[in-house]
Amino acid sequence: QVQLMESGGGLVQTGGSLKLSCAISGNIRSVGVIGWYRQAPGKQRELVALISNLGSREYVDSVKGRFTISKDKPMNTVYLQMNSLLPEDTGVYYCGANFGRDWGQGTQVTVSS
Repeated sequence: QVQLMESGGGLVQTGGSLKLSCAISGNIRSVGVIGWYRQAPGKQRELVALISNLGSREYVDSVKGRFTISKDKPMNTVYLQMNSLLPEDTGVYYCGANFGRDWGQGTQVTVSS
């Protein structure tokens, strides 16, 4: 298992940018994939982007071209650079290891119109 801690959320206007960080500790060798997920009020948690320990990346269609997921080499930290933010990007953003085996506490992102 690993422990995950998100940071970097906040309030931003439409078109603005935020960079989220997910600090990872514990048995990092057990991590194959880290995903960024978001949960809007009244909606289910959805996968936004993921990165494997080998560096392959995938994005949900709604964020392609706007969000970039990256990691440092030992995968101690995974980042989500979010540009051109929209009100529909509002929600609590979580990082999760291995498709939900471990979760962080989340960080709130609010995009005002």
